[in-house]
Amino acid sequence: MGYLNSILSNLSGSQADDSLVSGGGLSQNGKFSYGYASSPGKRSSMEDFYATRIVGVDGEIVDLFGVFDGHGSARAAEYVKQNLFSNLISHPNFISDTKSAIADAYNHTDSKFLKSENNQNRDAGSTASTAILVGDRLLVAKIRDSRAVICRRGNAIAVSRDHKPDQTDETQRIEEAGGFVIFSYIRDRLLKQYVVADPEIQEEVVDGSLEFLFFPVTGSGMLLETRRQ
Repeated sequence: MGYLNSILSNLSGSQADDSLVSGGGLSQNGKFSYGYASSPGKRSSMEDFYATRIVGVDGEIVDLFGVFDGHGSARAAEYVKQNLFSNLISHPNFISDTKSAIADAYNHTDSKFLKSENNQNRDAGSTASTAILVGDRLLVAKIRDSRAVICRRGNAIAVSRDHKPDQTDETQRIEEAGGFVIFSYIRDRLLKQYVVADPEIQEEVVDGSLEFLFFPVTGSGMLLETRRQ
């Protein structure tokens, strides 16, 4: 766990108080070590959450990892932490069509959260970066501007791109929905018809060339590192 130990050590050494929360473990199939670290930094409260879960689904052992960067308040990120993976593993096609199940789970979780927010006066939102390990398949999904990076044979490879409204395709999608792009704070619920929860999903093969996967967000991070046999 070389990469993991060095990252967690640096994070721990940079904190002057006890606000840092960190930990880790092994994936069920023994292919990955995983670790996470989270700290509010100078903020008065924490809006980021992480999740790790190991479950059996239709005879398959599945490892699920996620980092959720909240904004506006912690409500959205905490809701995603508590519900996204449960919605995913209960999907009837989770094993047979994992990519479609992930997309459905993201959108279902988003819809349910919005319904739960009907009586809230203050808006809240969250990014999401998740990694789903099913056998030798690693599916990386994300929405908004959380990032994911893998390392193969010493080379860093981005497996995500930021969902920013000034990107050409995002601007086109927003304008086709009847909106327009300005540089201001986007309130997720109030502008929901333009802010979607469709994740970008990339599948990677877990083999000897894959060294680690890293989810960095402001205040939190998660790293999955392949174990040397």
